[in-house]
Amino acid sequence: MAIRENFTYTDMDLWLNEKRVTEIECLVPDLTGVARGKILPRGKFTQERGMRIPEAVLGMTVTGNYPTEDTAYDRAISSTDRDMILKADPTTITMVPWATDPTAQVIHDCYFADGRLVDFAPRSVLRRVLKLYADRGWKPVVAPELEFYLTAKNSDPDLPLKPPIGRSGRAETTRQVYSIDAVNEFDPLFEDIYDYCDMMNLDVDTLIHEIGAGQMEINFLHGDPLGLADKVFFFKRTLREAALKHDMYATFMAKPMAGEPGSAMHVHQSVVDIKTGQNIFSAPDGSAAPIFKHYIGGLQRYMPSAMAIVAPYVNSYRRIVRHTAAPINIQWGMDNRTVGFRIPESGVQDRRVENRIIGADANPYLALAVTLACGYLGMVDALEPTPITEGSAYDLKFELPQGLPEALHALRAEDKLRTVLGDRFIDVYAAIKDLEHQEFMTVISPWEREHLLLHV
Repeated sequence: MAIRENFTYTDMDLWLNEKRVTEIECLVPDLTGVARGKILPRGKFTQERGMRIPEAVLGMTVTGNYPTEDTAYDRAISSTDRDMILKADPTTITMVPWATDPTAQVIHDCYFADGRLVDFAPRSVLRRVLKLYADRGWKPVVAPELEFYLTAKNSDPDLPLKPPIGRSGRAETTRQVYSIDAVNEFDPLFEDIYDYCDMMNLDVDTLIHEIGAGQMEINFLHGDPLGLADKVFFFKRTLREAALKHDMYATFMAKPMAGEPGSAMHVHQSVVDIKTGQNIFSAPDGSAAPIFKHYIGGLQRYMPSAMAIVAPYVNSYRRIVRHTAAPINIQWGMDNRTVGFRIPESGVQDRRVENRIIGADANPYLALAVTLACGYLGMVDALEPTPITEGSAYDLKFELPQGLPEALHALRAEDKLRTVLGDRFIDVYAAIKDLEHQEFMTVISPWEREHLLLHV
């Protein structure tokens, strides 16, 4: 469900009046997942019913730079720095719980001047994939599980991160997976998080302590992919703000600390028939339907080419390491957490696949769009999966790109993903990630200074 299911502009105005909102944060998720936009007084927001920002805002690196020597990027984004028209989605209106004055926030969709959706905007990419499903009478259902780390504040990026101090006055030094007491160390923070999420209708479910020191996981109730992407986008903002209030950081970096496991965004996914509401992954007799295997086959065939979207940064590939609670290949298995695609034990209506490859650092709109796109291609092309993996997939060979340049080459070369996600999106996204990698390569790491300075 959306945050405000079926809300119209009229409903939104009444809601803003009821909450006595004085300001509205008008948000656009960019390709990195950063919230861009403007803050408007209530009167201006109601009067104008939209705003304008430059189209190039969507085409920036995480450091705020723009590709300048990429032909495909130059073709995709106007050289005149033209504006996009932004229109609020009333179903995403919610409060900003940490604001001093009554402040609301609402996500906007991006349009060209002729009324078309900006096709490389993250929400537009996800909408494009969802329309492909709808055209075939299908409706995907997803449930994200989002891992993150709490860390002590760190004002010097040259220094390693450390676990935060809990209420006991001590930091974690040992593995505390599923420990209730370890979660309770940060009880005041998590009380605020749940209060904030309740105020925002984010429908968060279970909270657990993961394997790493200060590593947690929050689960979301299953639902519509666009609504869940909105909630994950809001949740990331909310968690970071709540953590700052409690004098610590929250991070969704894929690998924030050496020697600790990385953070993922596991996505459970199934598909129902729009008319009947039945899970199409299950046959009438309760067994797995052939189309279920085809969905898995699509994930196996296309996810390596989509790696630059679900592992979008140089740091992302530090997570994809053997025996570190992250998959290294595209194997699948029943209730097997060592594979890329896990099939949980479930009932007939709940039959689903869990994509365990996606990193917590991925843009939620793009991550959901591409995992659904891979499954879609598998279903329409009737792709068969490999034989099921019975043992540990950590002992098998790598089948995923092991760095961003390799992943970008695979993404650019995959024509069917271009068709499903859009040529202009692929060109803009790949150009941005190329530039981010170039920027990273200008930085000399401590490892290089330690081991090469006096030895080579």
